[in-house]
Amino acid sequence: MSAERETELLDRVPDGLFIGGSWRGAENGATLTVADPATGDVVKTIASASVADGIAALDAAVAAQDAWAATPARERAELLRRAFDLLQERKEDFALLMTIEMGKPLAEARGEVAYGGEFLRWFSEETAHLQGRYGANPEGTGRMIVTHHPVGPCFLITPWNFPLAMATRKIAPALAAGCTVVVKPAALTPLTTLAFAQLLQDAGLPDGVVNVITTSTSGPVSDAIIADPRLRKLSFTGSTPVGQQLLQKAAAGVLRTSMELGGNAPFVVFDDADLDKAVDGAIAAKFRNIGQACTAANRFIVHRDVADEFARRVTERVEAFRTGRGTEEGVTIGPLIDDKAVAKADELVRDAVTRGATLRTGGSAIEGAGSFYQATVLSDVQAGSDILREEIFGPVLAIVPFDDEDDAVRLANDTEYGLVSYVYTESLSRGQRMIERLATGMMGLNVGVVSNAAAPFGGWKLSGLGREGGAEGIHEYLQTKYTLTANPFG
Repeated sequence: MSAERETELLDRVPDGLFIGGSWRGAENGATLTVADPATGDVVKTIASASVADGIAALDAAVAAQDAWAATPARERAELLRRAFDLLQERKEDFALLMTIEMGKPLAEARGEVAYGGEFLRWFSEETAHLQGRYGANPEGTGRMIVTHHPVGPCFLITPWNFPLAMATRKIAPALAAGCTVVVKPAALTPLTTLAFAQLLQDAGLPDGVVNVITTSTSGPVSDAIIADPRLRKLSFTGSTPVGQQLLQKAAAGVLRTSMELGGNAPFVVFDDADLDKAVDGAIAAKFRNIGQACTAANRFIVHRDVADEFARRVTERVEAFRTGRGTEEGVTIGPLIDDKAVAKADELVRDAVTRGATLRTGGSAIEGAGSFYQATVLSDVQAGSDILREEIFGPVLAIVPFDDEDDAVRLANDTEYGLVSYVYTESLSRGQRMIERLATGMMGLNVGVVSNAAAPFGGWKLSGLGREGGAEGIHEYLQTKYTLTANPFG
């Protein structure tokens, strides 16, 4: 990919705040810089919203709410469909932009464009399919009418690791339901969201329906918006500690909340598993997005009879990876998002090795420009190792042996998180038992990637509240009204 192509693309990305249908600078003139994690170079300087800017964005969303809620469902659906079509036309731009600001290989960025686009298409189709209920009450004295209504202005906080898909996964159902939104992307990767706001405007988005604020002072700006009594919904994707703080703040206004939080996914391989499929699934579940995904497999719980062979095969695959800037041909592992992420991965690996794990490949940061960490495989990871308790968010595959099914279930469920689990077995009955026994909101049975716009994404326990995607996703942005009418027959 030529430097000229990247420069031309970056020049076209807006550098302001998107409020009320207009692009503008921050009220106090503040800015923030966005860097390429593969080089450390600053690629763009953009506006950094103040508290006043955040409230201005909410003002615009509130002003547009009634008109947008009254917009016929078919018109809202057609807007989302136009946005989907425009995204397909601009898919190479969005893929390259994500690779520049986040670091993922270009092939994976293209996959995210496809995935993120599906939320636009899915919710464009769901928009006109909302149904209520009508029927006699059990006593026969009246008729019950159940209807669904937009919850109102929403504040959407998106993470850095999937800059497009996390935006579309929240914005699309909100718009489909008739809600207006203020979106705050992560300061590390805001450019994709700004480009998406421009796309929505090009698709005919009415002024004020979507507002985007980028800021380096997330705490004060978010606090002011959440404390405003006009806000009715908060959706957040990010770490569990931050989510817990936001829930406390949302409680004051009794806000509707959706929280997609941390994970510690178990990947269970039984002795009857097809190891070829299990290894393919492990590579996808662990190394997609350089391991920087809440759905990434964190703990590989492998039956003792096949643990050595599984470790040998995944190590062989990992040693064939090519690490580098995501725009380079053949690169499979890009940089981590920043140096802090590299330091965390290294600390977890060193702790595991100190406690007795075997380092099969990798295991250290890569010297030079950018935030790179070697793709790593550890086997015989011991109980009590930090890597079994903390979300790795890096290209490190940690293997723990087990002896029987009860042992596997105990190890898999030994976490406060419950987002997703993966199981490989050729036994139908065992697979069904694992569906019942594993305490996660999602599960991949003989598959290593579960995310789909048509499916409800979300977890149990400290992994969050609510669901994104699927038929359930739009209901996160709707509130229910029950009306009792007199018996029409007297």
